[in-house]
Amino acid sequence: MEDQQILSNVNTASQPSALKITDMRIVRTQTGGPILKLDTNQGIYGLGEVRDGASPTYALMLKTRILGENPCNVDKIFRQIKQFGHHARQGGGVCGIEMALMDLAGKAYGVPCYQLAGGKFRDKIRCYSDTPSLRDPEEMGKILQERMDRGFTFLKMDIGVGLLRGTPGTISAPAGNLEASNLMHPFTGIRLTEKGIAILCEYVEVVRGIIGYEIPLSVDHFGHIGIEDCIRLARALEKYNLAWLEDMVPWQYTDQYVRLSNSCATPICTGEDIYCKEDFMPLFESRGIAVAHPDIATSGGILETKKIGDLAEDYGIAMALHMAGTPICAMASVHCAAATSNFMVLENHSVDNPWWDEMVTGLPNPIIQDGYINVPDTPGLGIDLNEEIIREHLHPEETDYFAPTTEWDSERSHDRLWS
Repeated sequence: MEDQQILSNVNTASQPSALKITDMRIVRTQTGGPILKLDTNQGIYGLGEVRDGASPTYALMLKTRILGENPCNVDKIFRQIKQFGHHARQGGGVCGIEMALMDLAGKAYGVPCYQLAGGKFRDKIRCYSDTPSLRDPEEMGKILQERMDRGFTFLKMDIGVGLLRGTPGTISAPAGNLEASNLMHPFTGIRLTEKGIAILCEYVEVVRGIIGYEIPLSVDHFGHIGIEDCIRLARALEKYNLAWLEDMVPWQYTDQYVRLSNSCATPICTGEDIYCKEDFMPLFESRGIAVAHPDIATSGGILETKKIGDLAEDYGIAMALHMAGTPICAMASVHCAAATSNFMVLENHSVDNPWWDEMVTGLPNPIIQDGYINVPDTPGLGIDLNEEIIREHLHPEETDYFAPTTEWDSERSHDRLWS
């Protein structure tokens, strides 16, 4: 009786050693990737996000492999399911589950996720806003200036083959290859002419004339051009003092990244499609890049991405974070960035989305203030979902708010990779 009286005054909403995963459900909205929810036997739940553009199946197929597990054993569960992820969108299920595990573990122990990753190096996270391609450089410059007026201290824009389409004498390409998005860069035969390179340089010069040279400006989406033309363009753009050139060639071609890095004086960046630390290592060891750019929804989640950043630091390489998701993925990235010494800046694709900030509660509104996100000290990721806003903006193919997933409850497989 005395024990019962004592327990009646104790918060038993979470007893970490007895915590078990009981369910996984998913909801999709009109922005970002599928939102993943892990329920437990103690009423607390964890939130994660599958990579934008990825199928929720990548997560749901793992449901039976984590049911009954204690979510506080984050690394143990990650190692059990790691084999079911792969590069680009195919790692989304593993990464989303890892985020939700970290959210749950933080809630269970009453600490923020960054504390589970070793503590924080900074109290606020610098953000940059991705700005999609515009044909008119003056219009692009004005939008970037608006970003600066809102407090952003780092910028990115797209520039490449797309800006030259329809302009005679700027591109040489085999018929049909400009539209062949599944052909990797070395195999397209697409070449830039001197006129094409001059037009792209003029574009950047107009933008720099509007925003100035004091603010970092990075560049992405060059198109599927070969390494030789990447080098020509990189050299021509050097005078504009760009923060980095991103994803000029596929990440798999380490030797081409070494050629590119050694041929110009602008930092080279890649990594948003790389799954786990192992495949970053060739780029690190060869010094093929100056900036590693993992996406936490591809690279393995919070802890794996922290390891990637630590490895990059050993080779004198900075880490920026790609992020094109909902506030769930954004906050998982924030906790990782806070815990990583060589972190530089975090991407956001949704600064012009009027309801993005409304998707969650527990944070200031807007979430990004004066170009930064403050690192929350509340347990887990520090957020909860705004059900009303999520329901209002469900994906067109979504049937309900976290519909049951019982059809995934009974799959069994012998997954061990050794005898």
